[in-house]
Amino acid sequence: MRSVLYLLTTLVVMGLAFWAYRENYSTQAALTDLGKAQHEIATLREDLGVLRAEWSYLNRPDRLRELVNLNFEKLKLVPFSADQYVDVGQVAFPVPVAPQPSDPAAALAGAGLGTGAVPVERPAGFPPLRPQERTP
Repeated sequence: MRSVLYLLTTLVVMGLAFWAYRENYSTQAALTDLGKAQHEIATLREDLGVLRAEWSYLNRPDRLRELVNLNFEKLKLVPFSADQYVDVGQVAFPVPVAPQPSDPAAALAGAGLGTGAVPVERPAGFPPLRPQERTP
């Protein structure tokens, strides 16, 4: 009976040693992957810093002003002023042109308006109705 107990104890110790060996190497592999990921993050942060520096260099006001002056004939860019801003109600939106169907009754039925409904045009200065604004 003792020999069976010794044999089982030896097998359990060998199994635990094998498990510890595998866990050690899987932990080392995970740490290596973590180091690679941290290195990649550091590289990307450095690249992001370079890109931000380049962006701020390219968007210097004096450089942009010089580009506007060089391309004024083509772009006609001028500085903003307060009188360029208006209320949305003052904007003249184009009136949508509805296609002329060959059969008006079929077009109204296809649009879901029924036979007796006539589409109402929006007044000038108002944007066209969006689909969610239409009521059945």
